[in-house]
Amino acid sequence: MITIDISVRVDCPAWAEALPDAETRCGRLAAAALEAVDLPDGPVELSIVLADDAMVRGLNRDWRGKDAATNVLSFASLDDEDAPLVPGAPLLLGDVILAWETVAAEAKEQDKPLEDHFGHLVVHGVLHLLGYDHDDDQEADEMEALETTLLASLGIPDPYHEEEKGP
Repeated sequence: MITIDISVRVDCPAWAEALPDAETRCGRLAAAALEAVDLPDGPVELSIVLADDAMVRGLNRDWRGKDAATNVLSFASLDDEDAPLVPGAPLLLGDVILAWETVAAEAKEQDKPLEDHFGHLVVHGVLHLLGYDHDDDQEADEMEALETTLLASLGIPDPYHEEEKGP
Protein backbone atom coordinates (compact mmCIF):
# COMPACT_ATOMS: atom_id res chain seq x y z
CA MET A 1 0.00 0.00 0.00
CA ILE A 2 1.24 3.45 -0.90
CA THR A 3 0.90 6.36 1.51
CA ILE A 4 1.57 9.85 0.22
CA ASP A 5 2.83 12.73 2.36
CA ILE A 6 2.80 16.08 0.57
CA SER A 7 4.25 18.99 2.47
CA VAL A 8 3.17 22.42 1.23
CA ARG A 9 4.84 25.63 2.35
CA VAL A 10 3.51 29.05 1.37
CA ASP A 11 6.46 31.46 1.39
CA CYS A 12 4.78 34.19 -0.66
CA PRO A 13 1.52 35.52 0.86
CA ALA A 14 0.16 36.46 -2.58
CA TRP A 15 -0.51 32.76 -3.21
CA ALA A 16 -2.84 32.51 -0.21
CA GLU A 17 -4.57 35.76 -1.17
CA ALA A 18 -5.23 34.68 -4.77
CA LEU A 19 -5.83 30.99 -4.04
CA PRO A 20 -7.00 30.63 -0.41
CA ASP A 21 -7.16 26.84 -0.88
CA ALA A 22 -3.71 26.61 -2.50
CA GLU A 23 -2.41 24.04 0.00
CA THR A 24 -5.41 21.76 -0.50
CA ARG A 25 -5.14 22.18 -4.28
CA CYS A 26 -1.46 21.21 -4.17
CA GLY A 27 -2.28 18.01 -2.34
CA ARG A 28 -5.05 17.04 -4.74
CA LEU A 29 -3.00 17.88 -7.84
CA ALA A 30 0.16 16.13 -6.67
CA ALA A 31 -1.77 13.05 -5.56
CA ALA A 32 -3.42 12.81 -8.99
CA ALA A 33 0.00 12.86 -10.67
CA LEU A 34 1.42 10.29 -8.25
CA GLU A 35 -1.53 7.94 -8.69
CA ALA A 36 -0.95 7.88 -12.46
CA VAL A 37 2.39 6.08 -12.16
CA ASP A 38 3.54 2.85 -10.60
CA LEU A 39 5.21 3.59 -7.31
CA PRO A 40 6.64 1.04 -4.90
CA ASP A 41 4.53 0.16 -1.88
CA GLY A 42 5.28 2.23 1.18
CA PRO A 43 5.46 5.89 2.10
CA VAL A 44 6.17 8.52 -0.55
CA GLU A 45 7.08 12.12 0.31
CA LEU A 46 7.46 15.34 -1.64
CA SER A 47 7.31 19.03 -0.91
CA ILE A 48 5.79 21.95 -2.77
CA VAL A 49 6.88 25.51 -2.05
CA LEU A 50 4.75 28.44 -3.18
CA ALA A 51 7.44 31.08 -3.49
CA ASP A 52 8.06 34.37 -5.25
CA ASP A 53 10.17 35.19 -8.29
CA ALA A 54 13.17 36.27 -6.21
CA MET A 55 13.44 32.88 -4.51
CA VAL A 56 12.97 30.94 -7.74
CA ARG A 57 15.45 33.16 -9.57
CA GLY A 58 18.06 32.48 -6.90
CA LEU A 59 17.48 28.73 -7.08
CA ASN A 60 17.48 28.76 -10.86
CA ARG A 61 20.77 30.70 -10.87
CA ASP A 62 22.47 28.60 -8.19
CA TRP A 63 21.35 25.16 -9.39
CA ARG A 64 20.79 25.55 -13.12
CA GLY A 65 23.08 28.45 -14.03
CA LYS A 66 20.14 30.49 -15.36
CA ASP A 67 19.88 33.93 -13.74
CA ALA A 68 16.15 34.39 -14.31
CA ALA A 69 12.89 33.50 -12.67
CA THR A 70 10.84 30.69 -14.18
CA ASN A 71 7.35 29.44 -13.43
CA VAL A 72 8.24 26.13 -11.77
CA LEU A 73 11.38 24.31 -10.68
CA SER A 74 11.58 20.65 -9.76
CA PHE A 75 14.43 19.13 -7.80
CA ALA A 76 14.06 15.37 -8.10
CA SER A 77 15.76 13.22 -5.49
CA LEU A 78 15.56 10.27 -7.87
CA ASP A 79 17.93 12.07 -10.27
CA ASP A 80 20.74 11.15 -7.89
CA GLU A 81 21.64 7.62 -8.91
CA ASP A 82 23.72 7.22 -5.73
CA ALA A 83 20.80 8.11 -3.43
CA PRO A 84 20.13 5.10 -1.23
CA LEU A 85 16.69 3.51 -1.26
CA VAL A 86 16.31 2.24 2.28
CA PRO A 87 13.72 -0.53 2.72
CA GLY A 88 10.84 0.73 4.86
CA ALA A 89 11.98 4.36 4.67
CA PRO A 90 9.90 6.89 2.73
CA LEU A 91 10.65 7.33 -0.95
CA LEU A 92 11.72 10.98 -1.07
CA LEU A 93 10.70 12.32 -4.48
CA GLY A 94 11.97 15.88 -4.11
CA ASP A 95 10.74 19.45 -4.23
CA VAL A 96 8.56 21.53 -6.55
CA ILE A 97 8.83 25.32 -6.28
CA LEU A 98 6.46 27.76 -8.02
CA ALA A 99 7.11 31.48 -8.57
CA TRP A 100 4.12 33.72 -7.85
CA GLU A 101 4.81 36.68 -10.15
CA THR A 102 5.72 34.54 -13.15
CA VAL A 103 2.79 32.13 -12.77
CA ALA A 104 0.28 34.97 -12.28
CA ALA A 105 1.67 36.93 -15.26
CA GLU A 106 1.60 33.85 -17.51
CA ALA A 107 -2.00 33.08 -16.58
CA LYS A 108 -3.01 36.64 -17.42
CA GLU A 109 -1.00 36.73 -20.69
CA GLN A 110 -2.44 33.38 -21.77
CA ASP A 111 -5.96 34.39 -20.72
CA LYS A 112 -6.26 31.34 -18.48
CA PRO A 113 -7.76 31.16 -15.00
CA LEU A 114 -4.98 31.28 -12.42
CA GLU A 115 -6.37 28.09 -10.85
CA ASP A 116 -5.96 26.19 -14.13
CA HIS A 117 -2.44 27.43 -14.86
CA PHE A 118 -1.43 26.72 -11.28
CA GLY A 119 -2.89 23.22 -11.55
CA HIS A 120 -0.98 22.54 -14.74
CA LEU A 121 2.32 23.67 -13.24
CA VAL A 122 1.93 21.62 -10.05
CA VAL A 123 1.20 18.48 -12.10
CA HIS A 124 4.06 19.35 -14.48
CA GLY A 125 6.48 19.79 -11.59
CA VAL A 126 5.47 16.53 -9.90
CA LEU A 127 5.86 14.62 -13.17
CA HIS A 128 9.42 15.96 -13.37
CA LEU A 129 10.04 14.45 -9.92
CA LEU A 130 8.85 11.13 -11.33
CA GLY A 131 11.36 11.22 -14.19
CA TYR A 132 9.27 12.75 -16.96
CA ASP A 133 10.96 15.40 -19.07
CA HIS A 134 10.63 17.34 -22.31
CA ASP A 135 14.21 17.46 -23.57
CA ASP A 136 13.23 16.10 -26.98
CA ASP A 137 10.01 15.90 -29.01
CA GLN A 138 9.21 12.30 -28.06
CA GLU A 139 9.64 12.98 -24.32
CA ALA A 140 7.65 16.21 -24.62
CA ASP A 141 4.79 14.45 -26.43
CA GLU A 142 4.66 11.72 -23.75
CA MET A 143 4.76 14.19 -20.86
CA GLU A 144 2.20 16.54 -22.44
CA ALA A 145 -0.20 13.66 -23.17
CA LEU A 146 -0.03 12.49 -19.56
CA GLU A 147 -0.46 16.06 -18.25
CA THR A 148 -3.48 16.59 -20.50
CA THR A 149 -5.10 13.35 -19.31
CA LEU A 150 -4.43 14.10 -15.63
CA LEU A 151 -5.67 17.67 -15.90
CA ALA A 152 -8.83 16.59 -17.77
CA SER A 153 -9.59 14.18 -14.90
CA LEU A 154 -9.43 17.22 -12.59
CA GLY A 155 -11.61 19.40 -14.83
CA ILE A 156 -8.73 21.53 -16.11
CA PRO A 157 -8.63 22.24 -19.87
CA ASP A 158 -5.73 21.10 -22.04
CA PRO A 159 -2.99 23.70 -21.45
CA TYR A 160 -1.35 22.88 -24.80
CA HIS A 161 -4.43 23.48 -26.94
CA GLU A 162 -5.33 27.05 -27.84
CA GLU A 163 -9.08 27.42 -27.83
CA GLU A 164 -10.58 29.29 -30.75
CA LYS A 165 -11.33 32.84 -29.70
CA GLY A 166 -14.42 34.58 -31.00
CA PRO A 167 -14.25 37.60 -33.34
